[in-house]
Amino acid sequence: MKKILLSAALSVCMLAAAAAGVTATVRPDCAAAQKQETTEAAVLRQGSTGAEVKEVQRRLKNWGYYSGALDGIFGSGTRQAVIVFQKKNGLTADGIVGKATYAALGMMDSYNALGGDTSNKPQTGASNYTSSDLYLLAKCIYAEGRGESYTGQVAIGAVIMNRVKSPKFPNTVSGVIYQKGAFTAVTDGQINLEPNQTAYNAARDAMNGWDPSYGSLYYYNPAVATSSWIFGRKTVTVIGKHVFAI
Repeated sequence: MKKILLSAALSVCMLAAAAAGVTATVRPDCAAAQKQETTEAAVLRQGSTGAEVKEVQRRLKNWGYYSGALDGIFGSGTRQAVIVFQKKNGLTADGIVGKATYAALGMMDSYNALGGDTSNKPQTGASNYTSSDLYLLAKCIYAEGRGESYTGQVAIGAVIMNRVKSPKFPNTVSGVIYQKGAFTAVTDGQINLEPNQTAYNAARDAMNGWDPSYGSLYYYNPAVATSSWIFGRKTVTVIGKHVFAI
């Protein structure tokens, strides 16, 4: 209903403009209505359908929040899964996929493409980083986790991104990766291996906000870890061979 009213408002604005012979200027109230409608187009809620809903379902299912069919239909099961995901990530648990939930899902590119953010100013996500940052992150993910699942590789990238944002670590991707003793792959030279497309994809997802590690700053393989200090960190989740911790 809200979207119908917005569309009606836009129609009135366009008719008014046409009647006045205006072709290049948009009245402020019309511009506001147009901006609100495009933002609404980016919001997913119960009753929404399409590929974006299906992608939300896929991600929620991969993380264990959703058990239904990947049918692209935002029904009650999808809504409940979104609510649980929102609670887990400290978001408003309203069952609506708006900007904050898109970001937590790692889908800001989709949100922006649907008109949720029409400004030219760089926002959160990969737009804040260079192609060199992406390449280096992909190299580290490949070197450290090429035997892990895709989610596990994204989680490695997320730990690096979490460190970039943390005052406890350097504030650049290269600074975090090349911090002395931080990553085995740098120490043993595997960082110089060429990443594959999967590592690139995982790097992009991590930069865009997907965090299967749930805020972790560390990860380790308990089968080969030698530092007693790392075993004392609080475990957040386990993905494949890696324990993710804070």
